[in-house]
Amino acid sequence: MADHLSIGDVLEALREDHADVSISKIRFLESQGLISPERTPSGYRKFYAEDVTRLRWILDQQMNHFLPLKVIKERLDAMDRDGLKPGSDAARAHGARDAGNTAAVADIAPGPADKETRETAVHALFESARRAQLDAEAQRQAAIVAAAELDDEVDELTTGPTGVSLTRTELARAAGIEETDVADLEEFGLLAPTYDHPDRPLFGDEALAIARAAAGFMRFGIEPRHLRMYQHFAERESSMFDQVLLGFRQRRNPEAQAQLEETRRELTTLGRRMRFALLAQVVRRGN
Repeated sequence: MADHLSIGDVLEALREDHADVSISKIRFLESQGLISPERTPSGYRKFYAEDVTRLRWILDQQMNHFLPLKVIKERLDAMDRDGLKPGSDAARAHGARDAGNTAAVADIAPGPADKETRETAVHALFESARRAQLDAEAQRQAAIVAAAELDDEVDELTTGPTGVSLTRTELARAAGIEETDVADLEEFGLLAPTYDHPDRPLFGDEALAIARAAAGFMRFGIEPRHLRMYQHFAERESSMFDQVLLGFRQRRNPEAQAQLEETRRELTTLGRRMRFALLAQVVRRGN
């Protein structure tokens, strides 16, 4: 069993207490320097138990204490300097020194000295700061959204096969669609079995990702026949990539094959970023 977690595993671990957490959120927290997951030589993120604990602490601070990320990062940096782990008893004792932060906010809060009133005022100030921080985050995310949102899908499709092998019935159930929808996706060329045995065709990771994406479109009334354009785009894009990869394919040595895989992954990422950015631009112009 692996000693580390994938980003999907981390989501499952966090969603029990934080249902709205997403891969984009985790990536954004990384971009802001609040977490620093280890990377494999090929660039994949590896999360360990302490990373999950740190993430859970960050989300708790946002949800329960209404702290902006700037304050959370300052507290994390202080704990890191002192060699403390978020959530530990030592860290909680360390955090007690930050109690003055709340008191300072209360000191500037106008109004009566009534404890309940002052606590309400403090809560309102924290909530105001939290909302301002969220607005600022939204603006910053606009600049990195092509990379952040896109990497969600890139990770799902480029971290290697999981070994999933599904019948049509199992695929439909896993994607949350009907078997007739799977048949339609096949009919319009969007799905193809990984193992096309006459008696028992089986579908793999990519088919599951496509079926789940199609399920999302269907919720908006977009049917499989409307999605054929994505297949056409993918085929044209693949043909363009083939021109770049041809030289690597002609060389059979291991180094060339490794470079082929790395280049293919980079081209895939760039293609997705370009499509996302262009779509965002067109949608914005249409508003």
